[in-house]
Amino acid sequence: MILFRLFLILDAFLMSLPYPWRKGLFTSLAALAHKIASQRNRIIQQNLSFAFKNELSHDEKREIESYCYRNLALNLLQTMENRRNSAEDIAKVVTFKNREKVDAILAQGSGIIFVSAHFGNWELGGAALSSLITPLSSIYKGFSRSEFDSYLLEARSRHKMALAEKKGALKHMAKTLKNNGSVLLMIDQGSNPQYGVSADFFGYPAYHSSTAAHLSSKFNTPIVGVYITSEDEKNYTVAFEDPIDVEGVNEEAIVAATGEQIDALERLIRAHPKLWFWCHKRWKGEYKEIYSA
Repeated sequence: MILFRLFLILDAFLMSLPYPWRKGLFTSLAALAHKIASQRNRIIQQNLSFAFKNELSHDEKREIESYCYRNLALNLLQTMENRRNSAEDIAKVVTFKNREKVDAILAQGSGIIFVSAHFGNWELGGAALSSLITPLSSIYKGFSRSEFDSYLLEARSRHKMALAEKKGALKHMAKTLKNNGSVLLMIDQGSNPQYGVSADFFGYPAYHSSTAAHLSSKFNTPIVGVYITSEDEKNYTVAFEDPIDVEGVNEEAIVAATGEQIDALERLIRAHPKLWFWCHKRWKGEYKEIYSA
């Protein structure tokens, strides 16, 4: 608890500074972390080599490696910003692409299963989606020090996002969809045969969560991919993919719908490779040998 109180003091101090100073401090710390985190850098390079083979030059891979730390720092800073900013503040820096796709669905009184990833400024993207488009229910994974959970919950719930801890979250999602509400799921983390299905990702069969497809099938709710990008870290675009409808309740339909989600995610990552969270062992479940030293 003492550590958390010290963190809150630091938070108050940082948020009293002008935004350019805060950003400069966070990105400087990210650059330092990049220089000393050799083991994590190795994982990033292993992922990039596995996914892109020889498509990227050494310099391109190093640039992506460096930006992984910067992007993580910007998301942490965004969490702090989201505890204080408003929907109006977010609307000043975020524009929506293909919004008509979701407006048409919501106008029919239906909820939406939004799927996204740890891509770009995902904290800003989630806040923009929930505060400016439609309130959301989502999942969070608690910190090892539980006192920090309230900080994260405050940052997200401020923007009309209801959160459930990962354990038991499926019931939370189901209740929301049953009442024609909308949910947000992250689909870029690894899965296993118990909770997912196999689909190609960068040319390799891997397990992906099939939760979105199962929920879509059960509640007859469309799946819509949503991702945030930026060219200058000042102005952001939240873009919506074409809706995916699960055709039937059989395993084949679940696999097909999950595959569509993963194909869209891969296309996005290939278009903006530096924006994805490359520093986790995404393929460790199926190809753990790529992470050997």
